[in-house]
Amino acid sequence: MPGPVNRTDPAPVDGWWRRLGVRLCPPRCLVCREAAPPGADLCRACSAGLPWNHVACLRCAVPLAAAGETCGDCLRRPPPLQEARAAFAYGFPLDRLLPRFKFHRDLAAGRLLAGCMAERFATLPRPDALLAVPLHRTRLRRRGYDQALELAKPLSGALELPLLTGSLVRGRGTAPQSELDAAARRRNLRGAFVVDPRAALPAHVVLVDDVMTTGATLHAAAKALRRAGVRRVDAWVCARVP
Repeated sequence: MPGPVNRTDPAPVDGWWRRLGVRLCPPRCLVCREAAPPGADLCRACSAGLPWNHVACLRCAVPLAAAGETCGDCLRRPPPLQEARAAFAYGFPLDRLLPRFKFHRDLAAGRLLAGCMAERFATLPRPDALLAVPLHRTRLRRRGYDQALELAKPLSGALELPLLTGSLVRGRGTAPQSELDAAARRRNLRGAFVVDPRAALPAHVVLVDDVMTTGATLHAAAKALRRAGVRRVDAWVCARVP
């Protein structure tokens, strides 16, 4: 089981002023605001309660009772993703951290979640590159940042994997997926993703996103990549809604 979630240890050049700052302003848990151990983003109780998604369907990451199985839905209708992995099941405290990161630019929460993803996915088969699921330019301007890209950047650095940017774009704006049911989500994303014809895509790509609910967004992106010649597309997400 993954161990405590810690920040990167301060470099020696941080000096006495950094140590003094820690003493004057001891770290607080990002979830409950209780005191956290030195160098940690979570208190011991919240860290111990993280809902790691260890036992899940290999094709859609939905939590299962037994490891190494494929769920009935994926057996009946194999998805365009070869594998899908989620660091967590969506529940407390992810239901607090992810919305704060996604909608309120809580970059401390994003840093914590990206670190957890790197820890969880470090032993998986290595792809040729990572690719963040992109936002449409209109929503990107309105929000000011792309939460999937903000997870993919530190994940790329921690795992020493190339990060592709600009290869996959949203060719049209879509209604927010959270407002739609499963069937409407699929219709909403039909033809939404376009691969830049100038992009040199490798054989094995992993899509990175924050939350997987029905999988419609990731499936639409994977289909666009497969049509462009990518042989294997996987997904790594922070949390999977059961």
